[in-house]
Amino acid sequence: MESGRFTISTLMAGDEPPAACDSSQPSHLTHGSTLYMRTFGYNTIDVVPAYEHYANSVLPGEPRKVRPTLADLHSFLKTAASSSIVPRKRSKGCLRGQVGQAGRNTDTPSLPPFPDSYWSLGPQQEGSHLHALAFDGRPGHELTDGLVEDEIGTNSEKSPGEPVRFGWVKGVMIRCMLNIWGVILYLRLPWITAQAGIVLTWLIILLSVLVTSITGLSISAISTNGKVKSGGTYFLISRSLGPELGGSIGLIFAFANAVGVAMHTVGFAETVRDLLQEYGTPIVDPINDIRVIGVVTVTVLLAISLAGMEWESKMMAQVLFFLVIMVSFANYLVGTLIPASEDKASKGFYSYHGDIFVQNLVPDWRGIDGSFFGMFSIFFPSATGILAGANISGDLKDPAVAIPKGTLMAIFWTTISYLAISATIGSCVVRDASGDVNDTMTPGPGPCEGLACGYGWNFTECSQQRNCRYGLINYYQTMSMVSAFAPLITAGIFGATLSSALACLVSAAKVFQCLCEDQLYPLIGFFGKGYGKNREPVRGYLLAYAIAVAFIIIAELNTIAPIISNFFLCSYALINFSCFHASITNSPGEPTTTLSQPQEEGWRPSFRYYSKWAALFGAVISVVIMFLLTWWAALIAIGVVLFLLLYVIYKKPEVNWGSSVQAGSYNLALSYSVGLNEVEDHIKNYRPQCLVLTGPPNFRPALVDFVSTFTQNLSLMICGHVLIGPRKQRVPELRLIASGHTKWLNKRKIKAFYSDVIAEDLRSGVQILMQASGLGRMKPNILVVGFKRNWQSAHPAAVEDYIGILHDAFDFNYGVCILRMQEGLNVSEALQTHSAPEASVQEEQASTIFQSEQGKKTIDIYWLFDDGGLTLLIPYLLHRKKRWSKCKIRVFVGGQINRMDEERKAIISLLKHTKRFEDMIAPFRLNDGFKDEATVAEMRRDCPWKISDEEINKNRIKVRLNETLLDYSREAALIIL
Repeated sequence: MESGRFTISTLMAGDEPPAACDSSQPSHLTHGSTLYMRTFGYNTIDVVPAYEHYANSVLPGEPRKVRPTLADLHSFLKTAASSSIVPRKRSKGCLRGQVGQAGRNTDTPSLPPFPDSYWSLGPQQEGSHLHALAFDGRPGHELTDGLVEDEIGTNSEKSPGEPVRFGWVKGVMIRCMLNIWGVILYLRLPWITAQAGIVLTWLIILLSVLVTSITGLSISAISTNGKVKSGGTYFLISRSLGPELGGSIGLIFAFANAVGVAMHTVGFAETVRDLLQEYGTPIVDPINDIRVIGVVTVTVLLAISLAGMEWESKMMAQVLFFLVIMVSFANYLVGTLIPASEDKASKGFYSYHGDIFVQNLVPDWRGIDGSFFGMFSIFFPSATGILAGANISGDLKDPAVAIPKGTLMAIFWTTISYLAISATIGSCVVRDASGDVNDTMTPGPGPCEGLACGYGWNFTECSQQRNCRYGLINYYQTMSMVSAFAPLITAGIFGATLSSALACLVSAAKVFQCLCEDQLYPLIGFFGKGYGKNREPVRGYLLAYAIAVAFIIIAELNTIAPIISNFFLCSYALINFSCFHASITNSPGEPTTTLSQPQEEGWRPSFRYYSKWAALFGAVISVVIMFLLTWWAALIAIGVVLFLLLYVIYKKPEVNWGSSVQAGSYNLALSYSVGLNEVEDHIKNYRPQCLVLTGPPNFRPALVDFVSTFTQNLSLMICGHVLIGPRKQRVPELRLIASGHTKWLNKRKIKAFYSDVIAEDLRSGVQILMQASGLGRMKPNILVVGFKRNWQSAHPAAVEDYIGILHDAFDFNYGVCILRMQEGLNVSEALQTHSAPEASVQEEQASTIFQSEQGKKTIDIYWLFDDGGLTLLIPYLLHRKKRWSKCKIRVFVGGQINRMDEERKAIISLLKHTKRFEDMIAPFRLNDGFKDEATVAEMRRDCPWKISDEEINKNRIKVRLNETLLDYSREAALIIL
């Protein structure tokens, strides 16, 4: 296939070829071209959206594509309208073309949604806007939904460096079946049937399948909820439901698979040991033989993985194992039909008999594991291979189709096989047999107990003494004994155990590798490195190998199996609960898709058989079973999950995959916010909710720190920023700086919102902020501003705007707080960003006095008049904080009413002796006492900020306050008046 060629098929089929397809005529495709009406069904030149422009789920190191801006598209349309289109070939119902080199600059991040092959640009476009746009070079089939058909065909060759991809049969179903058909099937299912009876064994199988089937439905839903890449179960859950749940599930699931390697290897070693004992050649002793054989086996499996075996070879081995297992099943079924030989009869096999079936219907519990849930804990790991296909999601051709179909088909066929083997072997073999060919019935009065008596065998002695070596309940290799040719069952055991061990090793390493690459947890990044074109997780293999060896040392299958059961049940509970949580916290409704790929935003799986209530039931029943199996192990597992979950929530990793936890928080916040509308105002519920005019918050950190001190964890704080200038000029800056300021607040651990507006002047911008900030009851009621230090040197209009803002706040029913510091508030010059304050967000965190301990200073309150209590509330809230808790609060009140005249005279006398106040306000005086009324009226109109003589006389008494502050509060940590 030539790069860039595609065919328009569905809507144009049968239409007359347009003139644009004639290679002899250059074409001008405009916005109103009928070609686009017939091609895409509506009047636009846009093709379907590119998934990569909107998704944010790329792995570390991968470039992220960005969708084009509206300005880019407008510029593109203008350029395209004036450009010649040079189609490559005329074809009925088709348009074929190739993009010229002028449109192939891939340096810009803005990507228009046109495929790489849309048209050939004429030479007149050189240097145009198109030259700066990058084109999406993805294959056409990712862009289509039957409208545009990629000509990839069967002639396309796979590039040498492209990884191998598999379909749902080889990639999922066979892998899952091999992982489900493991050691338990051959070595423990007959024993479980003897212990629990056929009825309860079927119940154990169906209960296990119920849990795994519900989990399979949940995994199917997750796999159809977004684009699936490598990382398997962990990737599916983390990208669909967020890092909080994905991280904990991924870590536990990787560990469970590593222990699964040990379980299957121990099963293989147990079979080899039995063969060695049968031929009289043990290595050491029964337990140590399992350890030696197990460690050697898992080392060989590790070598196979590290040898760099190609995926084709691995899958051929998987298919070979599958065929061996199928042959062993056929061999077993044929063996059940063959009449029993003397040797088999001495071991308890008599082919199909109704009385054997009836006796084996009911349980006969024996040993420490002799209980329903004891048997369940041993059997359950045999049903846990359902995620083997999902764990190689990156190696599948179409994971969204392959995972649901392959997983559910694997569950169905393996369930049938388990039920069939349990029923057939329970109909053929008695529970107890000696294996001694001399234990035949002899004439005489001696008693004979058991069903074997009816078939000419007397196992009464060993049955009563409970030392029978054979029979369904005593001999783990019963399937080999029953089969037509025992070595084929041994081969099946080898195929099932080795394939399952290898699958668990691969799954553990790949899931853990993806988890490490995302760096959700510390100290594990070392294991994330991949090697080769398939990025093989060599270090992950080594870690899984070490865990497997540690559990192989246990050398007891009945001990390892319950451990795995607990971890897998915990994983399945998390998976199902995650899906349920996503269902109730994200957007509900029918599943929707964006063309060939489902939407990643929200929770909209296209898998039709998913039910949130089934997922909830699956989560609940998994947790219940965990506690019924081993309550203390369940508590430990849940504790580990909670620790991992809370760690990710606390650390807040730098990832954005969409999270059901975040969605749940949003829903909860929305519900409570709406609920507050029904709550009437009351003094007990009052909160100082502050709109703080910080501008860029990092320029006035002291203002931010001070307000945050008394709003932290208590009330609302919004940092307001007014960008002054024309809207079209400032909008790009607005988009650029908002997230940076929010990050600055988060890095400083300030619990506040950042809000910015564009306005023609400061006052109108603040008016917009005061009217529009907040939501419902979560709305500011206090305006916090900094003191205008340069009021003497600033333009009078700026001072008037500042005073006007304070008056506006009262008009909008806001309280007003003004913070004044000797050194000032604005530190932008120190940060050296004063030239373009909005265009840069500094990472530097300037320290302020409000971040340090205040010691045993004082907080002085000057209560000049009854202001509603705000001047007392703020010091009270400050005093509750650790940094201010040692401060002593002092309250100063005004003089007595009957002494006001004397104080007034004292102030006037004081003012006569000082000219500081007079000199300070001289430039702002109206001096209307010496001018006629017409002049005064004109001056008031032109200079409304001028102070009249009457206003000066009315407020002279307040001047004395400055002297009082200097006398009493010079050393105070904070003065409030």
